[in-house]
Amino acid sequence: MESPSYTSCDFPIVASHSKLSRSFTGPPSDLHRTKVEDCVGAIDGTHIRVKVSSAEAPKYRGRKDYPTQNVLAACTFDLKFTYVLPGWEGTTSDSRIIKNALSRPYPLRILEGKYYLVDAGFMLRSGLITPYRGEQYHLKEYSRNPPTNPRELFNLRHASLRCAIERAFGVLKKRFPIVGSSTEPHYGLETHKEIIFACCILHNYLMGVDPDETLIAQVDDELRDVAGEEHRASGENNEETIQGEIIRDAIAMEMWQDYIE
Repeated sequence: MESPSYTSCDFPIVASHSKLSRSFTGPPSDLHRTKVEDCVGAIDGTHIRVKVSSAEAPKYRGRKDYPTQNVLAACTFDLKFTYVLPGWEGTTSDSRIIKNALSRPYPLRILEGKYYLVDAGFMLRSGLITPYRGEQYHLKEYSRNPPTNPRELFNLRHASLRCAIERAFGVLKKRFPIVGSSTEPHYGLETHKEIIFACCILHNYLMGVDPDETLIAQVDDELRDVAGEEHRASGENNEETIQGEIIRDAIAMEMWQDYIE
């Protein structure tokens, strides 16, 4: 399958909304920088109900019983979106979408030396850091068993920070039912993609002027009640993967030394 055809509105480079985009999709707030300062945010995908023809519906019907588009997004730790790529069929894996996002004409840019946190369904590389496999990961697991080695501690910190993207998606969908509802939208895919962009820009604005702590608390409560999903590793093993492993190991050891001292 060819990658989806998009207009020139790949977020945050949104041609028709460029002024808004520049105003409300800025870099992370210094108040929300992580201990490891080169980490700039988190990336994940979310499924949003889509209206497509009955002939196209099967390839859009992935995790849900109804057709969805898989929307890839990056956010900062203050829950503001910095990149959004909608339109992919619901059956498409996150790892495939991220590869496209990194190589398309208006790509997701990861500055040299910086990285995003991603779940195990993505590929490990210098700019995309996944958790260690084979170790505890989900926060509920650590509430019963504190970390006992560098890998477990890394996974605990990774999980607590990476959930920023899940929180951002949760707040977005609660604020804007048009992207959060399981009811089939009245609009076709292309129009709905534009609506998603607009909602993300408005979300960023509101997070700056009126974060609505009550709404965020509701999302946090819901996330605590949801069991973490298991993700199949991408299975890649190349030079970029090795570089990612080196960076991850160095971060884990730094965290562990601070933890035991």
